[in-house]
Amino acid sequence: MDMTLDSGAVYFKMPIKYEGAEDIMARLVDIATAINMVHVRFSGVYAFRSRGSGSRGTIARCHALSKIWQKALGIKAVYIIEVISERFDRMSREEQDKVLIHELMHIPKSFGGGFIHHNLVNERNVNKLYTLYKQNQKMKSI
Repeated sequence: MDMTLDSGAVYFKMPIKYEGAEDIMARLVDIATAINMVHVRFSGVYAFRSRGSGSRGTIARCHALSKIWQKALGIKAVYIIEVISERFDRMSREEQDKVLIHELMHIPKSFGGGFIHHNLVNERNVNKLYTLYKQNQKMKSI
């Protein structure tokens, strides 16, 4: 537990709590399949829901296991998509889907532990993929 001093007051910051998020994982698989993100190896992707984050404005994060950690641990690339419950869970389904697409877009085609940055992962590109996702969902239901 962290203690923060601010203007003489003492605040206690509770640690972030993480739990596996099977519901988010199912949605990630559904989205990636619908928009043909075949490079995403779901055996190396994990979804977590966190509570208690002190970050401001962050809705979700994509964490990558870098090459040096892969070498040290003797494992292949792993990506973790974390949704911050306090923000993500209050959003509409459409906005949640866009957030999940955004996080999936950070995973490069090499699936090697790298990370695609926000010059490509941006609102315009997310909206294009969201439109494709909705079109493919509509076709699937016919």
